[in-house]
Parts: sequence; structure tokens; C-alpha cells
Amino acid sequence: MATPVTIVGAGLGGLTLARVLHLHGIPVHVYEAEASAMERTQGGMLDIHDDSGQLALKAAGLFEQFRKLIHAGGQASRVLDRNGKVLLDEPDDGTGGRPEVNRGALRGILLDSLPPATIQWGKKLASAVARGDGRHKLTFADGSSTSTEILVGADGAWSKVRPLLSDAVPRYVGTSFIEAYLRDADIRHAATAEAVGGGGLFALAPGKGILAHREPESVLHAYIALNRSAEWFAAIDFSDGGAAVARIAAEFDGWAPDLTALITEADMPPVLRMLHTLPNGHRWDRALGVTLLGDAAHLMPPAGDGANLAMLDGAELGQAIAASPDDVETAFAAYEDAMFPRSQSAAVGAHQILELCLGERAPFSLVEFFTGMRGS
Repeated sequence: MATPVTIVGAGLGGLTLARVLHLHGIPVHVYEAEASAMERTQGGMLDIHDDSGQLALKAAGLFEQFRKLIHAGGQASRVLDRNGKVLLDEPDDGTGGRPEVNRGALRGILLDSLPPATIQWGKKLASAVARGDGRHKLTFADGSSTSTEILVGADGAWSKVRPLLSDAVPRYVGTSFIEAYLRDADIRHAATAEAVGGGGLFALAPGKGILAHREPESVLHAYIALNRSAEWFAAIDFSDGGAAVARIAAEFDGWAPDLTALITEADMPPVLRMLHTLPNGHRWDRALGVTLLGDAAHLMPPAGDGANLAMLDGAELGQAIAASPDDVETAFAAYEDAMFPRSQSAAVGAHQILELCLGERAPFSLVEFFTGMRGS
């Protein structure tokens, strides 16, 4: 196959696709908006599922390297009420199928597995236009452009490739997360570190919650969840960290201090993460020479599936192209036929998880869910 595959986006899904194509000797070009691999941190911990993300890493020939990244004990989970009472405590006994790894480290092994010239950094896509001959013109924010015959949009929630296939636009789900970190927590914030435990914490009430996860080197990574309108959040000046912290903390008045310390004692200004979604059944008609993967194809609320689905998308798309290197349309159709129902099911589940965490019966609805999983 002499025609290169063009991938827009060097996230986990795009890189997995690039790696699988590389293993099969298929030329690939990746265009990434960030200026370099080190431009920003890549988020916190990811649970990599044995039926999706781990399969993708095996297809990419990187499973053993992945195993070296696993954060021992990270699969532990506990659910608390607003008073800090432990309602459920599930330790990590090493038998779970969703080990935790750092997102940045995982991305690192994917980057290292590719020839250095594979990725062009600092190429933020401004537009993608169908030329009418089966090719697409990509124009970047720096004024440069290129033309491609085989195009994959792996460019996330606000994909510039998606409009070639779909009119769908992400909508706000009515919930936002405020991200915060506590560092050197076992020494400086011992009571809060004890409340979080060795893995993930869910301290919940209807419409609000404090979610956190222990990361290596005594770091607590928190997401403060609130069901509020976009206008409510727009009225908060997040450039004034102190005022923003005070406003968010006020929503948790009366909660256990060991929990609210994840808001008030954070080591960095709060960062707003508004949650958006595409329709659960998002799909498109086959269009010549282009497809999507990951959040560009099936954006949904965070429930542990996003990165796993993106990597599985990338692996399966790469394998489909390798199986039909001279008939990419057949490869794209086969990939989409499997991806559409899988992503629809995951999206429905993601919205259900959000409701279990923040709905009217929280936190007991989540306890029942975890207990049911354990008994099944």
C-alpha cells in the first residue's frame, strides 16, 4: 500500500492507529495541534480495560511495556457520603481487569514506538474540505495545507474533520467538573489522603460530588462535580483562583472537611472541565476516503471508557486497513460496522453512570451498582 494514511490528532486513539499501521508497513502521517509532546500534561490516571484498551495495546505490540506502567493498588474504590462515612470500600486485590496507568506515560510508549518523522507538531487543523475527487484538503492554522486521499479524524470533541461526515455538534450535558490537585498529600493532607484511600474516591450527593484518585508520588487528583447550567459556571471568574475556589466550596458547605480540602487546599488554581456529548447513536453514511475515531466519533461523559474506546477504534481500524490495503473503503466500512453499535452501547452506559453518581439517589445508587457488579 503506497498511499499514506493521514491522521489528524496525536491522542491515544490516533497514536494507536499509527502504531498498528506502522507494524503492517503502511505509511502514515500524523498532524497534531500541540507544539510538542511536552507542551502540556496529559491528565491523570486511566483504567485500561482487558476487553478494549488492553486488546488495543496487544495489537500494537506494546502490552508488556504497558504492564510496566501499572500503578499497583490503583483499582481500589470507595464510596462515601457527604459526612465522610464509608459506604463501600473495595480494595485492589490484583485480580481486577482494569489496572491504572498514567495517561502521559501511556502516550509516551505510543510516541516512542513510532519513527520520529511520523508526527508533525504544531499543525492545528483549521478546516477540512472535500475536493470532490475523493481527496480532502487540510488547511492548518499556520497557513500551510496538504491534500490527502485517506483521512482519519482523531481530533477529539471539537473535531474539524467530523463535519465532512456529520452535522452533529457536542452539547453540554448539564454537569461540569472542576479539576484540582493536592501534592505531597500523605504528609501535608494526611486525613484527606486517608479518606481517598489507595485508588478512587466517590463522595456523592444528589447533583454534586467530590471525585478523586490517588496517583503515584503521593498526589491526589480531584474532580469536583456539579450539576449546574453553563450560565452558572460562566458567572464564575476562574482567572481569580481564590474567588473561584470560594464559590465552588460554598456548594459543599457542611461536608466533611477532609473531603472539602480537595477543593480548598488544592495546589493549583481550579480548572473548569465542562462535559459535552454527541448523540448516543451518532453515526454517519459512508463517505469516500474519510472516517473518525475516539471522541471525534462518539464523545460521551467520562465513565472510564473514552480512552479505551479510542484505542480500540485505532487498533481495529488499523487492522481493517491492513486486511484490505488496496480497498480502504471496504476497510472503513468494516471498521464502522463494528464501531457504531459498540460506541452506542458505551454511550448509553456512560450517561447511566453519571446519573448513578449525581442523581436523586446518590450515593446509594452507585453503591448498589458496585455491589451488583461484584456479585455478577
